[in-house]
Amino acid sequence: MSDDAALRVALICPYAWDDSGGVQVHVGELAERLRSRGHTVAVLAPVRGEHTPTGVCAVGRPLDIPYNASNAPIDPRPWAIRSVRDELQCFAPDVVHAHEPLAPSTSLWATLSSRAPVVGTFHSAASRSWLYDAAGPMLRRVARRLAIRIAVSEAAARFAARRIGGRFEIVPNGVDVSRFAHAAPAPLDGERKLLFVGRLDRRKGFPVAVEAFGRLAADRPDLHLVVAGDGPDRAAIGTLTPPVRDRVTMLGAVPNTDLPPIHAACDVFLGCAIGGESFGIVLVEALAAGVPVVASRIAGYSEVIRDGEDGLLVPPQDPAALAAATARVLDDLSLDHRLRDAGRRRASAFDWPVVTEAIEQRYRRAMVSPTPIRWER
Repeated sequence: MSDDAALRVALICPYAWDDSGGVQVHVGELAERLRSRGHTVAVLAPVRGEHTPTGVCAVGRPLDIPYNASNAPIDPRPWAIRSVRDELQCFAPDVVHAHEPLAPSTSLWATLSSRAPVVGTFHSAASRSWLYDAAGPMLRRVARRLAIRIAVSEAAARFAARRIGGRFEIVPNGVDVSRFAHAAPAPLDGERKLLFVGRLDRRKGFPVAVEAFGRLAADRPDLHLVVAGDGPDRAAIGTLTPPVRDRVTMLGAVPNTDLPPIHAACDVFLGCAIGGESFGIVLVEALAAGVPVVASRIAGYSEVIRDGEDGLLVPPQDPAALAAATARVLDDLSLDHRLRDAGRRRASAFDWPVVTEAIEQRYRRAMVSPTPIRWER
């Protein structure tokens, strides 16, 4: 097979397609990039709503399962494997690309039932997972079906390798750099604005951002906080005094396609997750937009941000440190400019053309690799 031959690729997402999440964004944008390169792509995922989005095959209804201090909207019902198997047989892919291939949802069912080579991408880097640990022996058997194992970061590779062993190849998440680099600013209140993007749950550290903003806002009357996201921690802004709370703009959940103008309008990005992050797409998006990043020094994030070079890293769950580093950027124009320029250069390493080419190379290798173990049907 020539390197430019078109492929039939089934992309498998284990999470509810109509929920916000980094894996959903990654799979959706990868599908677009593969189609632009002439490949035929089918996306299989659970769907929560009544209407299936264009280009997606609905294979199950998600249940909300607490996981990694967040929510995993997956379909763990084993009879869903029939729908997945039927869709794969109808589509007849050359290669199946299962994201989180061992997650008890669409991805696991595809890994088990595929007749085509399976490439698995591991996105998670949870600090602990007793269920994953307990299922380790069985999951190691399933993992033998993977022709190639990709991890989005060294943190994700370490997490998976401790439980299933094997060799992982690092291919990071992709970001549409040009979409963020060239957006016009959204009309948002405030002369200077801090930006928080993500689910408002414990793992993302939204209360840390709120407290840091409160410290900074006391003597910066022009400073506002813009929040793109929703979740149980939205009430954290109640800890602010009413005048300061009035300078918080809560946008709710924002589709990824609508984020670039919001980034373009802001001055510093706060990436204050407390742990359990495998990569940090939100950080790369901010870098691509030329917004200086102040982020937690945690596994995953520290693979994206090189402290002092293209962003600043601070200890997690430390509002005082987050506020101090953010103040440095706000008050030092030369640092602001240096981080903006370095951030744009750093983002280019995660641009979709680079990432798509790397993934496509793995597809072609998988198709000529030794046949993985076949399971009885």
